[in-house]
Amino acid sequence: MPTVAVPRFVALATVAILATQLMLQLDAQVVTVALPQLQQDLGFSPAGLSWVPNAYALAFGGLMLLGGRLGDVLGRVRVFTIGTVLFALASLAAGLAPDATIMVVARVAQGVGAAIAAPSILSLITAIARDEHARSRNMALFTAASAVGSSFGLIVGGALTAFFSWRWGLLINLPIGAVVVLVVQWLVKEDRPTAGRVDVAGAITATLGSLALVYGFVHAAETGWATAGTVVTFILALVLLTTFVAVERRVRLPLLDLSLVRHRKRATALGAMGLTVGVHFSLLFTLVQFYQRELGMSALVAGLAFLPLTGTVLIFTQFVPAFVRRFGAGRLLVLGTALVTISFVWFAALDASSTYVGGVVAPLVLHSLGVALVFTPGTMLIMEGVPARHSGSMSGFLQMVQQVGGSLGIAVIVAVHTSGGEPGAFVPGLAGAFWTAAGLGTAAVLVALFGLSARRSRS
Repeated sequence: MPTVAVPRFVALATVAILATQLMLQLDAQVVTVALPQLQQDLGFSPAGLSWVPNAYALAFGGLMLLGGRLGDVLGRVRVFTIGTVLFALASLAAGLAPDATIMVVARVAQGVGAAIAAPSILSLITAIARDEHARSRNMALFTAASAVGSSFGLIVGGALTAFFSWRWGLLINLPIGAVVVLVVQWLVKEDRPTAGRVDVAGAITATLGSLALVYGFVHAAETGWATAGTVVTFILALVLLTTFVAVERRVRLPLLDLSLVRHRKRATALGAMGLTVGVHFSLLFTLVQFYQRELGMSALVAGLAFLPLTGTVLIFTQFVPAFVRRFGAGRLLVLGTALVTISFVWFAALDASSTYVGGVVAPLVLHSLGVALVFTPGTMLIMEGVPARHSGSMSGFLQMVQQVGGSLGIAVIVAVHTSGGEPGAFVPGLAGAFWTAAGLGTAAVLVALFGLSARRSRS
């Protein structure tokens, strides 16, 4: 198993690696806020336009577990570099795309590059940490980059679209990727990486099963949960993922060591984080439309309206490691999921007369505090005690859970909002969507409470 040497300039190496995580999270939202302009320039049909974000999400979510295992087997620095280079080159192709077909193909390639690079990010920043305190701090920075990137992408995308072009939201990834690769290659070296074996059967069933699962959520959001295509896709995903579990139980070198997932504390954190990410992404998806359709904001102003979320998460996350040492990660996980749930109850009061300052800012800040208290402690609980040889696989599985959770959250909220809405109006159905999100948040609270209480009873 390849190991990673601690670089001399560890802070610079950490910043470079985290810049990639920020870039990957920014990308999806940068494109989302520019979809109307992109549709006009490339001639997308209304239905075809959904493939701009979905092509990326499918490849990213479907290949994440395989990308994590490749990092364990072939070397995390090497796999991180390959993925980042592929992502940057695909971003160049997408930014220069002359038509809709090339854009969708480039978005798939971006997703593949992201899936290869992303699992190695978390394992690298924990591997190069000099001590446990630095490891906790790096995890906090990782979760801040993940959470902030999603909302900050709306700001960057709105600004670039308003002042330049939507293409710059994609082209900017090329210089960032080039600098990151040069810095990591210069500072972070692997110690005699040794080639290993990849579980081919597990890789095929996990990849196809994950693709089918993510596509099922995407398809449900577009056509409904009861359509034949949605049902067949979910059945296929169930068969493939069941086969994956059966394969992993029998092979000598599995793609994912199932004993890691059966660990109660880790499973609790995975469940709570998956649900929280789902409702968090659904909030971003819903609010950006509320800003523009009901409050009349431009793309730029709508992006800037997420600054309370971005700033709160970025600042508060820096204090979370100290809170973990004092109160324990489990308690913070319960508190964070509770705050997220309460924020959706608050958001459910939004109506046609609501204003940004009077109706959005306060619950958005509360939501941000909850997200910060879920992401960092949750990541710590999931990665704690994972052997170095499995860190890439576990990181890949964590991010796959987040990707699937995000797709599920958006699909459920869109379905509820649509069923309770009225043609041409956005506010009708909004309260039902937010109450549904609060229900999913309550489920996250119960998962966290159950896991914590079970752990206490064993003690």
